[in-house]
Amino acid sequence: MALKDVRILIVDDESFFRDSLRETLEKIGFTVVGEATDGRQAVRQYLTHRPHITIMDVYMPEKNGIDATREILAIDRSANVLTSSASDCASDTQAVLKVGAKGVLKKPFEAREIYDTIKTVLCGR
Repeated sequence: MALKDVRILIVDDESFFRDSLRETLEKIGFTVVGEATDGRQAVRQYLTHRPHITIMDVYMPEKNGIDATREILAIDRSANVLTSSASDCASDTQAVLKVGAKGVLKKPFEAREIYDTIKTVLCGR
């Protein structure tokens, strides 16, 4: 699958992080198909776009990343959710991994880490 064919959904309540991540993903060559600012929107956007990868913040209003990840995976067990967090608290990201997220991206985002993590998830390496 070519990079441009990989559809990505960005979920973060902070516009700075959404904008930064979108810019980085597009520079790498991925296609961002949607953005959401909370977990409720994330689930709706997931159903609309069926992205290959969803990058989900942990802490958000309305519905947090843990609950949104759980709901997306209940809808589609093959969904690829990556959690993103600026927190140094390992229990936060571990909670999302425990419900089925496939990896962690630390804020601030680095292009090489994003590329390598997405490639690992999609290629199973």
